[in-house]
Amino acid sequence: MAPAIALKTLSLFSHIFAGALRLVQTITCRNKTGEDHSWQKPSPEDRRSPCPMLNALANHGYLPRDGKDVSLARLVSGLQESINLAPDATIFAGLIGLKASTTGSAFTLHLDDLAKHGVIEHDGSLSRHDVHFPPPADNKTFAPEIWATVVPLLNEGETISIETAARARRARIAAAREADPKFDMAKADLRASAIETCLYLRVFGEGTEGRARWEWVRVLFEQERLPFEEGFKRSDKMLTISDMLTLEEKVNAVPGEDSEESE
Repeated sequence: MAPAIALKTLSLFSHIFAGALRLVQTITCRNKTGEDHSWQKPSPEDRRSPCPMLNALANHGYLPRDGKDVSLARLVSGLQESINLAPDATIFAGLIGLKASTTGSAFTLHLDDLAKHGVIEHDGSLSRHDVHFPPPADNKTFAPEIWATVVPLLNEGETISIETAARARRARIAAAREADPKFDMAKADLRASAIETCLYLRVFGEGTEGRARWEWVRVLFEQERLPFEEGFKRSDKMLTISDMLTLEEKVNAVPGEDSEESE
């Protein structure tokens, strides 16, 4: 019961905080008309995270293109403008991510701060090396060799079902556990991994039913680009915490999921 109560309390706090942020944004009235959201390849000096979605948003200018000093308010507005993620959902994750900040401010972070192991970043990523792998490998840069092991598991047609996504994630975690002597995934990490799978299923799929467009998912991971050119459009329906929890329950209910991943 304690984790459930804590989750509900943090969700309520996030909802209240989101309302305050919206008020501040209304008062400051930042004019977004004419902003350039074309995709631009990041420069070597730009900072990027272990998260393909956040990197894509920076590459499109929904977040600072240099990936530096990203405020919680900018995360909220960027994720809502691009994929219609509810503010309280962004704040829920953003408050955790801020614990890794190296900016000197409690209210901003650099995108590569999110590579700090054990805050949000975790082993067993679908597209990154585990943190313990020696250079030049790292845990924030897209690793084609890792992703290449996942592609055959996801590529079963035009769409990715919840069952396919869950099993691909489970297989990747199992492979990472076998390959990495220092592999470490706490219960919170396993849940973060499940939520990441739920995110692409919800953003590129059909509500909480899965069926994410495989081509769109592939563009996100391989190019860190939102697949507007391939037909993706921002959903008119807001992506909520409730959506994510519904999908998480379905992902964890797929036969064969590790029992330790259940709450």
